[in-house]
This record gives sequence, C-alpha cells and structure tokens, in this order.
Amino acid sequence: MTSLFFLVLLSSPLLTRNVEANPNYREALSKSLLFFQGQRSGRLPRDQQVSWRASSGLSDGSTAHVDLTGGYYDAGDNIKFNFPMAFTTTMLSWSTLEYGKRMGPELKNARESIRWGTDYLLKCARATPGKLYVGVGDPNVDHKCWERPEDMDTPRTVYSVSSSNPGSDVAAETAAALAAASMVFRKADPKYSRLLLATAKNVMQFAIQYRGAYSDSLSSSVCPFYCSYSGYKDELMWGAAWLLRATNNPYYENLIKSLGGGDQPDIFSWDNKYAGAYVLLSRRALLNKDSNFEQYKQAAENFMCKILPNSPSSSTQYTQGGLMYKLPQSNLQYVTAITFLLTTYAKYMKSTKHTFTCGNSVIVPDALISVSKQQVDYILGENPIKMSYMVGFGRSFPKRIHHRASSLPSHALLSKPLGCNGGFQSFYSQNPNPNVLTGAIVGGPNQSDGYPDQRDDYSHSEPATYINAAFVGPLAYFAAGRSA
Repeated sequence: MTSLFFLVLLSSPLLTRNVEANPNYREALSKSLLFFQGQRSGRLPRDQQVSWRASSGLSDGSTAHVDLTGGYYDAGDNIKFNFPMAFTTTMLSWSTLEYGKRMGPELKNARESIRWGTDYLLKCARATPGKLYVGVGDPNVDHKCWERPEDMDTPRTVYSVSSSNPGSDVAAETAAALAAASMVFRKADPKYSRLLLATAKNVMQFAIQYRGAYSDSLSSSVCPFYCSYSGYKDELMWGAAWLLRATNNPYYENLIKSLGGGDQPDIFSWDNKYAGAYVLLSRRALLNKDSNFEQYKQAAENFMCKILPNSPSSSTQYTQGGLMYKLPQSNLQYVTAITFLLTTYAKYMKSTKHTFTCGNSVIVPDALISVSKQQVDYILGENPIKMSYMVGFGRSFPKRIHHRASSLPSHALLSKPLGCNGGFQSFYSQNPNPNVLTGAIVGGPNQSDGYPDQRDDYSHSEPATYINAAFVGPLAYFAAGRSA
C-alpha cells in the first residue's frame, strides 16, 4: 500500500512534468536571503550588498520618544507592520533551526537576516514598560504615495498595544519570533540568546494576561492590510509552542492544553498559525515519543491530507501546471509556507521511519517531498511559461515588480527627494524596474499559470518578506542534495 500511494502520487499529471527538474537550489537559497537586505529599514551597515538602497526611517519612534529604527518593510511599501514582520522572523528562525546545518556559508546570512528583525522587535518590546510597539508609519497615507523609503515624507505614526488596548495575536507572534531566534543564537551568541528568551517570556505573558485582537485595538491602522482574521487563539498556541520548545517548561504545555483543540485549516500564513503549531508540536510526539502530543500529530497529518493531491480528503486546488492554488491575493505566500510544512514534517517522518494514512492510502515521507519539490521547482521556473518567480534567478523573471524602491531611481544615483507623488511616472511606466531586487519572490501567477508582469497588479507582482522567509527552509533542504 505504501509504495502504491507513492506511485499514484507521482503519476498524477500535477507531478510528472517537473519531477526530474534540478534548478540551482544553492543559488536560489543565497538570493532568497539577499532579498532581506533590500527590505531593510534603519541605518544600513557597511557590508550592505544591496547597494542601491540607503539608510531610511532614521527618526522612527521619535514621535513617541523611543528608538524604533530598524526592522523590515513588509513588502513593496514603506510601512513596518510588526505582525507579518514577527512571523517572517519566526519562519527564518525555524528554517535555520531545521536546516541550518545544510545551509553551508548561507548560515551566517540567515542569522544576519534574523538578527535584523529581532534587534528591532527587542526595541519594540523593551522601550516602554507595559507597551508593545507594533508598527511604524500610517499605511492609509503611505499607500497613496509612490516614493522611495529614503524620501519618506508621510507621517511615521507609532502604533502600540497595551493592557487597555490588547493585541494577543501580535504579542504572541512577537514572543514566538524571539523564542525561536533565541535557539538560533544559543551557541553563536549566548548573551543575546538569553536576552531574546527573557523578552519572549515577558511578551508572551502580556499576550496571555491581556487578551484581545490587535485589529480591534488598532482598526484602520492595520486593517485591511494585516487584520487578524483568524483571531488570536492560534497565535497563543503558536507562541506557547515556541516557548515550550525553547524552555521545556511545562507551564507552556499546560497553556496549550487549556486552549483546547484548534481549527483544522488547509492553509498556513502570517495570519493563521494553527497548521504550523501542529507540525511544531508533532515534533514532540514523533521525535520525543511523547504521547501527550499525539493529538497535534494527528492534526498535522489531517492538514497534510488536505494538501496532498489525490488524497481522499484533499481540499487544495492545483493549477494545470502543478502549482498549489489557495487564494488569488499573493498566492505564493501560502505555497511557500505550506511547502515548508510539507518538507519539515517529511523530515520528522524520515528520522522516525513514520508513515500515516489519508483514508485507505498510506503516506510515506517522499510523498510529501515530491509535492514540496514540485512547488519549489515551479517557483524557480519549471512551469508552463518558464518564468522564475524569484527576481534575478533564471533566464526569465518578473521585471516590473510592485515595489517602490526597486521601481524608482536609486538614491545613490539621484539623491534629490522625489516626494509623495514624485514616483507615479515610474509606477505607470512599462519600463523594467531600474533596481533588481535580487531574490524577491512575488505574489505569483494566476489560476491559469499566467503572469502579466505589471507593476500595478500588486496581488501578483508584489514581493513580501513572509513569502521569502518560508521558502528558505525548503531551498536549504534541496540545496543539500535531498530530492524525491
């Protein structure tokens, strides 16, 4: 039965096309991490490789009399939204924890990418007692402008949550990021690791004690951009799961139990963390043989059965060319995040010689790896239009991405400020972006495997930090020579 299901999977029209493809995963891994330099806010270091960017947002936090410089712009705009930024940092950390030994020289760059995020998140968590800063910049004003981050003249409004304006979701995600990163730096920088973990515990306690969704507290400042649509219970479970992994403190296990069972999603993203929490917790059931976590292993496997093509309980669409298709808005964010979970759960299965069933079919680890490899290869150019959705990778890639800094003349070449409306001529131009944002993964093709490559088509042409962060792990896995 095991081999039968694996053969059935491979004979699916979704999977036969690219199973022999072999893109240069190591190059893609390097570029996927380089991308984060292009998203940096704050004072850029001397070893900055993305030289067409310059320092920006150097007064961030000043309106609240705190230093909130640093961190990342989430996508093609000039706002620092901490909810997706913290998730980005968590996923970079998880990628490094699982696959760091396979990254070779890129391990150093992965750590630097994480630290750029955690340095900022630490400031947000430690600047003012009783407050967690969760964003900088007015998104409603920023989105009316097309200007470089170096030229920002829009309000750099500071947003926070507190006991009277709670934000359990953003706080627990921040705690997850700091806890996960604390393990990355445990040997590399023990003092920094201890600071990260101590701060993670404090922020998690705040998330638990003052419960509420940050969308309710901050409304139009975060919605519709990064509303917490799934509520905050998934973040409480996710944050507790990361602190349990970092501390082994039964307090967090009891917290997870008190939350009860979660939803059974067929998606994983910056908003909905349930599937990620299940996979993370299933590690204890599989690797530690801890029966207390059996229900999360079962939940993780239910999730896999909803993703795998030909599974009797599959609820996942695939395009004719073989790409997982979840939602029209920036679909690749779901593809990279789910691909990370497929690869990582398969890794846990392989190390314990574990299989599971979808209906009457037995699933072996390589069944998950096949689907994972299909998605990675598709994104890197093995698709019907031979388009790599990673900028700067392969022969054909997006040239007109929805990204202010990439689409406007570099500050290094034109230091004169462009102002709020100064960039719209470039926005509407059909010329390729003058600055190549190497490694950026865009929102991706449409349901018909088509990609118009238009700057104003942001749902397909905008890159985002959380798309890349989840892709780092699978790239490291395949770069080390693991394949189906």
